[in-house]
Amino acid sequence: MKSIRKMGALAVIVAVVASLCACDGMTRRQRDTAIGAGVGGAAGAVIGGSALSTLGGAAAGGIIGNQVGK
Repeated sequence: MKSIRKMGALAVIVAVVASLCACDGMTRRQRDTAIGAGVGGAAGAVIGGSALSTLGGAAAGGIIGNQVGK
């Protein structure tokens, strides 16, 4: 089961990195929010392994990324 979680987390990270190519027209703050949400979601998935922890990590990461981008 742990290898499936690791592969899932890796897939999320690859998807986030690939989607960052679409960040060309975003402001710095919007880009930081998106990056924070992606990293937080991946971290939540790895740490908690449930949908709730993934969503919580994405929300926390988005808020942190938004505030860092001020």
